Amino acid sequence: MMKKYLGSLGLGLSLVLLSACAGAQSAEGEVALAPAGHPSVALSLWLASWDREQGEAEYRQIKRQADSLSCFMAYYDNKDKLFIPEETRKIAAFAKKEGQKKRYLSITNDWLDEKGKFIPKDKELLTRILKDDASKAAVVAAMLSAARELDCTGLELDYEAFFKDKDKELLREYLDFTYKLSAACLKENLALRIVLEPGIPMDAGFCKGPEYVVMFYNLHGSHSGPGPKADGAFIQKTLKKMEALPGHKAAALATGGCLWEDYGLMGLKKGKTRFIDETEAAELAASHGLTPQRDEKSYALHFAYQADGHDYEVWYADSDTLNAWIGAVARGGIEQVSLWRLGGNTDVRGIRSK
Repeated sequence: MMKKYLGSLGLGLSLVLLSACAGAQSAEGEVALAPAGHPSVALSLWLASWDREQGEAEYRQIKRQADSLSCFMAYYDNKDKLFIPEETRKIAAFAKKEGQKKRYLSITNDWLDEKGKFIPKDKELLTRILKDDASKAAVVAAMLSAARELDCTGLELDYEAFFKDKDKELLREYLDFTYKLSAACLKENLALRIVLEPGIPMDAGFCKGPEYVVMFYNLHGSHSGPGPKADGAFIQKTLKKMEALPGHKAAALATGGCLWEDYGLMGLKKGKTRFIDETEAAELAASHGLTPQRDEKSYALHFAYQADGHDYEVWYADSDTLNAWIGAVARGGIEQVSLWRLGGNTDVRGIRSK
């Protein structure tokens, strides 16, 4: 009986030791981040139409590092015609006045319906406007005309959220469109950047020529529970996927963060979630007398608090976080970094491209 007990105990200890070893290996496999020396990168910036004045003020603080500026955004009206908001026009004029040589007009698959409701990242819009060669030609012509009208030196294609349900037919139409747009931009001497979500198949057959800007964020966000927008493991995984893309490649990194309300029970309990900028996050921490903690795997800041009967958790990036992320992608061979976005950053001067 005692022999049987000792045998069981030995088996149990072996399992515990195996588990501990597996845990150690897992910990070793995790990629910790911190600001450190890295190869120089060219820094591109997004300036959003809804936060123009604050974004312009931050641009002036970091303009000496800015290789290019994306004027965000142009989108579509209820007739599927390209629409340029007045604030976007002002951004383009501002960029030119500031002497920014590389100015991109960023175009999204958002649109306004008949009642003026904003519909973001709409797959059905793309299904309509990319349905055949004639429609694609009209879309290309409208984009080129808009770039000339705003005196931009390039276009930025930012069509998103159309491959969530693995619609391979729409992906084929989209790829065909990018070939047509790339050829037209080359003919018109316009630069072209194409923004890609990390979940899109990067080995799908993208054309040579454009600069591909891959989003290194939304590891956590409104679609998930609390956590950083990126961490070391996510960055390494995305860098590996990018190897399939041709030509010039850039990493898009995100400022700010996200606030989760009442998230618990593995997501079964869930309140509102919203994105916040660094300034608001820092003010929230200060108002509750909290010192944000630094996460080792992402170098992001986080804190939690209670208010009005609710539990809240906040994760966000500051300039040190961004510098850690920039270093990670630069050491991974990326030479161009785009920051989403100007506005709401407390220390934009602290962001380093080298």
